[in-house]
Amino acid sequence: MAKYKVEITETLQYQEIIEAENEQEALIKLKEKYRNEELVLNEENYITTEFKVIEKVRKRDDYAR
Repeated sequence: MAKYKVEITETLQYQEIIEAENEQEALIKLKEKYRNEELVLNEENYITTEFKVIEKVRKRDDYAR
């Protein structure tokens, strides 16, 4: 039976209106809130889950051939 490396990616999303002088300041303010754990994303922020086969895992014997 073959072996595969498989990846799961879950996407969570949050939006907020931020008062700022420019886009960069708005991003900085939201990042600070996130880093300070004032914002914690959870199942309510769930968007999607993706499954992807990354590669077939080869046996060591296959490398010698």
